[in-house]
Amino acid sequence: MTRIKARTAACVDVGSTYTKAAIVDVDSGALLATASHPTTSDTDVLHGLDKAIAATGHTPDETYVCSSAGGGLRLAVVGYEALVSAEAGRRVALSAGARVVHVAAGRLDGAGVAALRAARPDVVLLVGGTDGGDADTLLHNAARLGTVRWRRPVVLAGNADARADAVAALRAVPHVSCDNVLPRVGDLRPGPARTAIRDVFLRHVIGGKGLSRGRRFAALVRAATPDAVLTGVELLAATRPGSGLLVVDVGGATTDVYSVLPDTGSAGAEVAGTAWHGRTVEGDLGVRWSAGGVIEAARAERMPVRDGLEQAAAAHSADPGRPADPGTDLPLAALAATVAVRRHARGEPVADGVRRGGRDLRDVSLVIGSGGVLRHAPAADARTVLAAVTGDLAGGWSVPRAPVLAIDTAYVLAPAGLLAADHPDAAVALLRAHLLPAPPGPG
Repeated sequence: MTRIKARTAACVDVGSTYTKAAIVDVDSGALLATASHPTTSDTDVLHGLDKAIAATGHTPDETYVCSSAGGGLRLAVVGYEALVSAEAGRRVALSAGARVVHVAAGRLDGAGVAALRAARPDVVLLVGGTDGGDADTLLHNAARLGTVRWRRPVVLAGNADARADAVAALRAVPHVSCDNVLPRVGDLRPGPARTAIRDVFLRHVIGGKGLSRGRRFAALVRAATPDAVLTGVELLAATRPGSGLLVVDVGGATTDVYSVLPDTGSAGAEVAGTAWHGRTVEGDLGVRWSAGGVIEAARAERMPVRDGLEQAAAAHSADPGRPADPGTDLPLAALAATVAVRRHARGEPVADGVRRGGRDLRDVSLVIGSGGVLRHAPAADARTVLAAVTGDLAGGWSVPRAPVLAIDTAYVLAPAGLLAADHPDAAVALLRAHLLPAPPGPG
């Protein structure tokens, strides 16, 4: 009998520090091999990418890449009101895998444009007004960006009735338009803007970061890494309808929190709407570059910091490449994860006693930990980090009632997100095999 060769895909995450490759059988969803190599940002990221794939021992039929190298996707939001369209735009930007570096509300003036330039965004998300509502602010801001000859791409996702005039005002600016992120008060629709931001990232941003000399790398990249991970999270959540999902990704520089909540089908209580699929990024919480920020944030939250951990954090920040030390890395990860989830669940303070963007995580039934510090730790030790989060009764948020804890030891969320469009069955099988609890045995 002739054996048919498996069709394989290399799913590669080009990170700021390491490039991670996973080889997946696209017919069965089986994970065949994994490997990593230091990211070669100082020469050409393709060098490290090719070496990571070669280290798997496979020659794949297809290659899918996501990237957060070069600082990932930096995005600024310009909206109408801080608590409405600007906040809706911020939530959409985070869902698209962007790091939100600036949020402006109201009419842009000279100082506003200067602040926008100082933030150095790769993309501007221009929003404002519900459909049929206020158009003056959106049109003013579009005209202002056109007048100052803004050179970074703009995604226009505001009042549909003002779209044609706003597009005309942006004619000298690279831009793309899409449906309003907030067509009605309380009705947040992130999908079209998220797609537009992803397309702009692929067409304009990746090639402009100087990560590779030729066009091959830009042609391979399908998404920003956080966008690919969120797609994997959404796909996993879809296999568990009616159940909430929480993912905490502890990195060296940031801690990202993703959550998918059961969609009640009703409009959100907040005027900016409810994002059932949410992501927050904590740029001051990481176990290497941002280790000092973890200690500072933990103390601000009145959390205990064990003896010697502050000194270890300072050493990590001064030398991010120093060898891993589970004795300090895991306690730092527990603090980072707990503070990050507190912020994600509670939302941001905007006035005395008022917060925006919080998440009710009581119905979360599966909590997944990700990031190198958790992947490389013994499973029981990594789960203690998640247990610190789900047992955080003093954090000012309602913890999940009875969650199952899991670690993405095989790092399959990003590969599943990359495969979701072309090979959805393989992506689901990959997630089921590595992240879903095994069904109970007979008896």
